[in-house]
Amino acid sequence: MTAETRRSGHRAGAFDVRSVIALLFAIYGVVLTIVGLVQSPAATEKAAGININLWSGIGMIVFALIFVVWTKLRPIVVPDEPEESDPAQH
Repeated sequence: MTAETRRSGHRAGAFDVRSVIALLFAIYGVVLTIVGLVQSPAATEKAAGININLWSGIGMIVFALIFVVWTKLRPIVVPDEPEESDPAQH
């Protein structure tokens, strides 16, 4: 069996755990960014003058984008057929 034959299969796609993590971080990031944009100046002053919701949201969106790029550049390949086990190994 050649290396090319072993690598045949299909991509995990939406079932890749990195896609799920990226989606969750993107949703939470967008929510935090919106909250950071509309919050009162008093809430910002509570956090030592730093709009922590805005910066956390932006950070989460960037993290989600990194995961999406990682998923696109290094996709997980699921084999079409299960590997045959060697009876001598049992």
